[in-house]
Amino acid sequence: MKKKKKVNKKNRSEKRLYRFFVIITVFLVLGIIYSRATLSKINLEIQELSDIIKEESDDNQSLAMKINEMVSLDKIREVSNEMGLSYNNKNIKSVLE
Repeated sequence: MKKKKKVNKKNRSEKRLYRFFVIITVFLVLGIIYSRATLSKINLEIQELSDIIKEESDDNQSLAMKINEMVSLDKIREVSNEMGLSYNNKNIKSVLE
């Protein structure tokens, strides 16, 4: 009589279940690593853009200050004197008069 080898179905299903969990675990770990890398890249881009925005706003503020200097009454008088214009109160009419 030959002895038949018993194949334990329980062991096969357990092995398949373990393989399934290992594969799922590997995919989850890879997904977490990928999402963290993507998040880090996006944060770096946000930081670069905020630096650019800060530089541009500083430039805008300095240009606004230059505009205010150019519009000041002293600067207007200086330019008008250079062009030969003069300030004459007799020529100024008020609405109240």
